[in-house]
Amino acid sequence: MARNPVKPPSGTADSAALELHAAALHLLRRLRVEDRASGVPPAQLSALSVIVFGGPVRASRLAAIEEMALPSMSRLIDALEKAGHVRRRPDPADGRAELIEATAQGTRVMHKARDTRVRLLAAFLGGCSDAEREAALATASLIRRFLASTKV
Repeated sequence: MARNPVKPPSGTADSAALELHAAALHLLRRLRVEDRASGVPPAQLSALSVIVFGGPVRASRLAAIEEMALPSMSRLIDALEKAGHVRRRPDPADGRAELIEATAQGTRVMHKARDTRVRLLAAFLGGCSDAEREAALATASLIRRFLASTKV
């Protein structure tokens, strides 16, 4: 039996949270449609994003960031490596460990995918008023503050 929760009163923190949550999920799903053009599966593209924009990382750290089990992450890294998007190199801080780093090809793929998503958003925002664009910037700032306050 499906639950039909009561919507919180408009203007409350609960109401704003509900709306932001729903909007963020739908935005990410819509942008993921654009990612298909990259030819890289969503989970691989997400991990590649962490590597490209965050720098070389150990597989265990990447698994934690992506909330995956290490064996699953190892298979994902193998696929990215086979596709030529990442390579492994020894970790200079610990010769027994490896760092996963993006190749030039992987970096190009990730930047192209991000640029495609950003262009889609920019095209929409270009048709918005200055006040709406300011509201979008304010919302982005709030999201960043939330993320900074809840780091895991």
